[in-house]
Amino acid sequence: MGGFFAEGDLSLNQLEQARLRLAGSYIDLTSSNPTQQALLFPAAILENATAGYWSARRYKPDPHGALPARRAIAHYYANRHPALMLDSEQLFITASTSEAYSLLFALLTEPGDNVLGPEVTYPLFEYLAAIHHVELRPYQMDEANRWQPDAASLLAQADSRTRAVLLISPHNPTGMIVQKRLEVLTELNLPIICDEVFAEFTYQASTTPPLGTLHPELPIFHLNGISKLFALPDLKLGWIALSGPAQARYADRLELLNDTFLSCSSLVQWMLPTLFEQGMDFVSQMRRQVRHNLALAIAELKLCPNLEVQAPDGGYYLFPKARGWQDEEALALYLLEQGGVLVHPGYFYGYERGAHLMLSCLTEPSQLKEGLARLVKALS
Repeated sequence: MGGFFAEGDLSLNQLEQARLRLAGSYIDLTSSNPTQQALLFPAAILENATAGYWSARRYKPDPHGALPARRAIAHYYANRHPALMLDSEQLFITASTSEAYSLLFALLTEPGDNVLGPEVTYPLFEYLAAIHHVELRPYQMDEANRWQPDAASLLAQADSRTRAVLLISPHNPTGMIVQKRLEVLTELNLPIICDEVFAEFTYQASTTPPLGTLHPELPIFHLNGISKLFALPDLKLGWIALSGPAQARYADRLELLNDTFLSCSSLVQWMLPTLFEQGMDFVSQMRRQVRHNLALAIAELKLCPNLEVQAPDGGYYLFPKARGWQDEEALALYLLEQGGVLVHPGYFYGYERGAHLMLSCLTEPSQLKEGLARLVKALS
C-alpha cells in the first residue's frame, strides 16, 4: 500500500489561487482562529496558571495525564447539564483532539476496517482514515430535520468490518446537537467517538448533553480540549473521556497507546486546573459574543431572498443554502472577486447536495457586519 502522500493532486484550487491574488482586498468570513478575532484568553490568568511550576518542576509522566488536570476535567463534566460523572481513571490527556482521534483509530481499527462519519464535516477524518489505512464511510444527515444523523443511512453503511461511529455535537459546520437518544446507535452497538469541542457554544439548544448521559449502555469516547473551550489553540491540550463501558473494554489498551507518545506538555497540564477555576468568565463572554454574532448574521442573511438559513443548535458556524446556483466554487469565486468577501463552499465539508456556504460567526463583530452586508448585496 502506498504512502499517504504518494498520490493525489496537492495543487491549489481556483478559490485558493484567487484568495492569494486578492490578499488584503476582501473580508474573511471563514476564520475559526479566535486569536485572530480579538478573542484572547486573559494573559493574567495564564501567568497565574504557571505560578509554582518552575520551582516544583519534576518530570513524572503518567499515561493518563497529570492527576490534578484530570480531576479538573472530571469536575467540568460534573457541572455539565446533564452531569456526566467520571473518575480520573476514565480520562486520558492528549496534545489535541486530532491526536485523540488518531489514538482511537489505532485503538479500534485495523487496516481494511471502516468507520462511519457524517457526510458533511470538517475535512479531518479523511486524512486520519488514510493515515491508518481505514475506510471512511459517510452517513447522511437530514437537512430538513435540523441536520440530524439519518438512521437508515447509518444502518445501510455498517457491515462486519465497521468498528466505530463518529459524531460531532455541536456539529461543524451545521450546528446540530444530539439532544436525545438515537436508538440507531443502540441497534448498531458500536463504539462512539463523540467530538464535543463546541459544547459550550449553544444557540437554539439550551445545553449540549454529553453523549454518555444519553447512551450509558454504549462505549463512548468524549473528545474535547482547550483550543475551542478557552480559545487557546496554541497551548495544545485535549482529552478523551471514557464512558463506563468504554473504560471497561478499552482503558488498558488506550493507556498503552498514550504512554507510547506522552505528547502533552507538562506545563500546560499544570496550568489546566487554574484555567478551569479562573477562565470560565471568559468562556461566558466569548459565548455571548458568538450568540450575538449568530443573531446578527441570521437576521442579515434572511434579508437576502436567495439564501435559506437555519438557526443552529450550537457551534459558531452557519451553513446557509444559496438558491439559483449549482456550482459552489463559482459562487464562492463570485463572492470573493465581485463581492469582496471570502466564504467556504459546501463541498469543502464533503457536502455536494445543493449550493451551501460556510460562514464563521467567530469573526470580529465589525468585520462580520461589513462582510455580511457585502455578501447580501452581492447575492441580492
